[in-house]
This record gives sequence, C-alpha cells and structure tokens, in this order.
Amino acid sequence: MHELGITQNIIAIVRENAQGKKVQRVLLEIGQLSAIMPEAIKFCFDICAKDTIVEGAVLEILEIPGMAKCRQCGKTFYVDKPFGICECGSVQLDIITGEELKIKEIEVEELCV
Repeated sequence: MHELGITQNIIAIVRENAQGKKVQRVLLEIGQLSAIMPEAIKFCFDICAKDTIVEGAVLEILEIPGMAKCRQCGKTFYVDKPFGICECGSVQLDIITGEELKIKEIEVEELCV
C-alpha cells in the first residue's frame, strides 16, 4: 500500500509548513486518475499523525474528476481512466485534470496571548 508512504510525506509537509502551530484541518485534492485511494489515505492519516502537531486534525479530501482534451478535434470530456477514446475516434488525449495530489489548505490554531 503506497498510500502509507504518501501519507507520511503529507504529514511531514504539513508539519513543516505549520511552523510549530497545532494543525486543526488539512484539505487534500486527490485526482481520480492518480491511482491514490482516498479511503486508504484517510485510514493512514491518524496513524501517521500520532504524537505530532497534526494529531487530531480533521482531514478533508476533495476528489478531482478526470478530464481530457482530444488532440484531434479539441473536445474536452470526462474520463475515468488515464486512457480512452474520444467520440471522434481519436486516442490522442491530453489529461487536463485528475492526476493531482495537492495539499490545498492547512488550518492551524491561532494562539491568543
């Protein structure tokens, strides 16, 4: 399960960017063509966050649908796998969205003194 290693890297990036502040929420974008299973990331998140400033943070995942553009006719359409065929019969497609893995937002605790 490569999601464990991916989740460990996500936690490391979040910790680095939180600058020592307690993390309350993390928003990820995961493309549906990325071969990353959101449920596996959710499962690994709490385990990887244990005993860190990310422990207890809410994980939100926004799944990005796959979209491709046909090089032959220029049509843009949804795809559910990283290869396919356009209505015009062409298999020459450029993937536009769906391969993402982004940490979109990190919400940290503000300390009032």
